[in-house]
Amino acid sequence: MAGKTCEVACVGQAVLDCISQGVEGDLGNDRYCTAREVRLSTGGDACNEAFVLAGLGRATRLVCGLGDDLAGEAILAKARSLGIDVSQATVSGSLTTPVAPLLLRTDADRTAVSSDAAMLEGYEPSADTIAGARVVSLASLGRAPLSDPAAIRRLVSAAHEQGSVVCADTKSPNFRRLSFEEIGDVLPLLDYIFPNDREAILYTGCDDVREAARWLRGKGVRNVVVKCGADGVWADGEQGSFALPALPVDVVDTTGAGDNFVAGFISTLLDGGDLRSCCEAGRAQATKTVARVGATQA
Repeated sequence: MAGKTCEVACVGQAVLDCISQGVEGDLGNDRYCTAREVRLSTGGDACNEAFVLAGLGRATRLVCGLGDDLAGEAILAKARSLGIDVSQATVSGSLTTPVAPLLLRTDADRTAVSSDAAMLEGYEPSADTIAGARVVSLASLGRAPLSDPAAIRRLVSAAHEQGSVVCADTKSPNFRRLSFEEIGDVLPLLDYIFPNDREAILYTGCDDVREAARWLRGKGVRNVVVKCGADGVWADGEQGSFALPALPVDVVDTTGAGDNFVAGFISTLLDGGDLRSCCEAGRAQATKTVARVGATQA
């Protein structure tokens, strides 16, 4: 069982992104296309959150599944260099660390490619991996390993029982479609949930984000924060509901913007911030990252 002091345990996916910036050409018809720059960067929702939180000075643990391969080694090396606790990261020869090509066109539009490796077949994080964390962040709710209702119930219940603040950042499904009805029994144990506007509508079946937030609150979630990109943030929680506009910024790359938002939010939450101040901190952190290429701008 993990015994080290831990402010935040980030659970979910860690991947290596291959980012092609400034892509030109018809990707559907051209045999070749050009890019201004191609670079490798750590990525994945749990990895992004952990790296940003560490950069913000938080004692962070990364809980993820990695292959015994070059990509996995790169992620662990970077995490260790930032002082992140990787004692609960599972490295297995039966897994392949996901590598995700990200194509950023000159208009900042993004195309991502996900492979079967992202299913993390056979990886199931135990309750021990989050032991002692003040905040448990389910950073990839809807993606493996957090597309399995049993795994979600196990982690959320354990976090609640040990008195952790429980956060969940939703992700659009790729290989398995998670239904919130499957985890309805643990939704009341979530202190904060952070869908983006598309995910909020997808998972609730509602017509708009405000209705989706009310639906989630009706299911027992204590606070709902919907990330709406250029339209800012809609929050509905125990301290009331409000909208925050997006801050002005020249967008270069939106990769990891949502993860940065959650990391900024959680960091301020640890300092005792209220819902509005946490949202403002998350907004500021997300604004910082979209102005540059890559997901982890602390």
